[in-house]
Amino acid sequence: MTIKVGDKLPHVTFTKPTEHGPEAVDSDSYFKGRKVALFSVPGAFTPTCSAKHLPGFVDKAAEFKAKGVDEIACTAVNDAFVLGAWSTSAAAGDKVTMLADGNAAFAEAVGLTMDGSKFGMGTRGQRFSMLVDDGVVTQLNIEGPGEFKVSSAEHMLESM
Repeated sequence: MTIKVGDKLPHVTFTKPTEHGPEAVDSDSYFKGRKVALFSVPGAFTPTCSAKHLPGFVDKAAEFKAKGVDEIACTAVNDAFVLGAWSTSAAAGDKVTMLADGNAAFAEAVGLTMDGSKFGMGTRGQRFSMLVDDGVVTQLNIEGPGEFKVSSAEHMLESM
């Protein structure tokens, strides 16, 4: 079943790249008492994700903060090392936190997986964005296959 507005996020463990190596991140603790703009991409370094999706959130980080967002986070079915390298190459710095979902546990738990097998990618997370307030989804924007419209930073800001 796909998660919907008003649902509490399921409990999973993400992996965050840090300067000291991968760090486990408990989702319940991470989202508790905070407002987080979370977006999912099918994969780091893929064309739309690198040219539009991540850069949009990096560029609009101050606008999210001005609207009361405590943190912007990106998740993908990639390992923490890949997401760390992608963050560095995109100059995401402290503007976007990378949360690796290497085994697709989060994507599966929220019912938002996609089959990227024909591209050699296997199971991935769909492209989406959500606003999470104290662990509860308050905005959810799921893209259609091959689209990039409603999960963008611009759309999310307009909808807040």
